[in-house]
Amino acid sequence: MVKTLAESGLVEYEPYAGVALTGAGEKLAALVVRRHRVVELFLVRVMGYRWDEVHDEAEQLEHVVSERLIDKMDEMLGRPEVDPHGDPIPDPTGVVKPQPAQTLLTCPLHKQVTITRVIDQDRSFLRFIENHHLKPGEAIEVEERDAVSDSVRVKARNDERITIGTRAASKVLVQIASTVALVLAMAAGAGAQDAPFQILDNSFLVEEAFNQEPGIFQNILTARRDEDEEWQVTFTQEWPLFTQTHQLSFTAAVQGISGASGFGDLHINYRWQALAETETVPAYSPRLSLILGTGNASKGLGAGGNGWQVNLPVSKQFGDAYLHWNAGFTHNPNAESGDREYNLFTPHVAMSGIWRLRPMFNLMLESVVEFEQFVESDAIRREAVFTLSPGFRTGWGTAVPQTIVGVAIPIRMTDGRSSAGVFGYLSYELAFTRQP
Repeated sequence: MVKTLAESGLVEYEPYAGVALTGAGEKLAALVVRRHRVVELFLVRVMGYRWDEVHDEAEQLEHVVSERLIDKMDEMLGRPEVDPHGDPIPDPTGVVKPQPAQTLLTCPLHKQVTITRVIDQDRSFLRFIENHHLKPGEAIEVEERDAVSDSVRVKARNDERITIGTRAASKVLVQIASTVALVLAMAAGAGAQDAPFQILDNSFLVEEAFNQEPGIFQNILTARRDEDEEWQVTFTQEWPLFTQTHQLSFTAAVQGISGASGFGDLHINYRWQALAETETVPAYSPRLSLILGTGNASKGLGAGGNGWQVNLPVSKQFGDAYLHWNAGFTHNPNAESGDREYNLFTPHVAMSGIWRLRPMFNLMLESVVEFEQFVESDAIRREAVFTLSPGFRTGWGTAVPQTIVGVAIPIRMTDGRSSAGVFGYLSYELAFTRQP
């Protein structure tokens, strides 16, 4: 068999020296693992199997199902990253996402950690893990390791103390959770393995904390019209800067206000993916924007002069919901009004919830509070402006290219007055390099 595999280019074989997989062999092996783990997850989520009884079934099914069926299962499950035991699922090209973790033998003592993976498929062991609340997604704390008795004492759910052997402890993988991540993990509960969203980075008013992936850029067109017939159309284009860590983009606007229309100010944006989302850690990507005074301030189409903007978006999935938080400010030190310049500073906070009704259909509720500073009768005033915007988004394509459309009804409230408008969204995401 080894000789046959060598002749097929899947292994490198040297008699009495050993066997090593070739690149093609590694890819094929990863795809076999992918089939097994997708089948396991499908049996648990869709067929109602227990997590301790799917391994043997998957061993048989993985050899008879087609690649097309595996891909349909994967799509139906929401393109999951892990199977029921926390084992990573290779993607359709055979790439396995890195999953840094420690065991109960190596993680810090007296520090909250989150279980991410159990690496033993034995049914009795899995039942032991489940009965003691040590499944992936559980937050625990290692209190003591006893070298004499080869044991580890763990504080689990509801302060339950559990003592297990070091052999069992070596099969439970964990990730260290920061204070913020712990709050999110506890709120998420057992939903740590919920399927990832098919639509990401497509919010309307509240920025999501996700940069563009390498080789992919996004085109976003928005249009808004208010009750008082003010309107604005914006175009944004986002590009990864070599990696997903850094992103450059620009936003150009055309708008109409008080009978005048024309170009507004131009924004040049840089965003840093400081934290990528994991099961316990939210995504975080601060943005810095340079505002170029390209609009006509005398007609109300821009601030006049240059300025800058900072926004701090945080995003985290909780089962079938995504929550997004924003905070930041806009500073125009040379804003024009009449024949004078003013130093204007407007902070803002925002939050949104997105609910997944179907894999490609989301309901949205966004809220933004701006403490707007503006000039009125040659005096600087500040006013709180609250915007509440219900809407939805849907689209086509679970990978690139992907098209997303959406509609919202932003309701703006300030100083006892309210007005409603309509908001339209269109995004087209595609590759500028050849994808595998």
